[in-house]
Amino acid sequence: MAAAMKAYEQYVVCIGKTPEEFQASMVSLMIKAIKAFENRGPHLRHGIALDRYITVILSQTDGPRPLCGIYFNLHSPYQRQVAARAQASSAVKEVRPASEV
Repeated sequence: MAAAMKAYEQYVVCIGKTPEEFQASMVSLMIKAIKAFENRGPHLRHGIALDRYITVILSQTDGPRPLCGIYFNLHSPYQRQVAARAQASSAVKEVRPASEV
C-alpha cells in the first residue's frame, strides 16, 4: 500500500474521514475482502468488501496470488435521486390493519 500511495501522492482525495479512520477502514475492508475471497463459491473469482467511500476487490489470477483493486466510490448526482425515489416509494406504501392481510 505504501508504494501505491507514493505513486499517487500528488492527488488529493476527500472522503469525509480522518486519516486514522481511513486507515482503520482500509484494514477492515482488506480483512473482509480476504475472507470473502477465501470463502467464495467454486465458480466465483472475486472477494469484495466496500463501504460508502471505498471498494476493495481481490480477483483470482492464473498465478498463486490474487490481484487487488482499491477504488474510491465517486459522488454521482444521480445517487441522490435514486435514494430520494426509494424513500418516496417507501413512504407511500399502504398500511392495512392486520385483520385485512
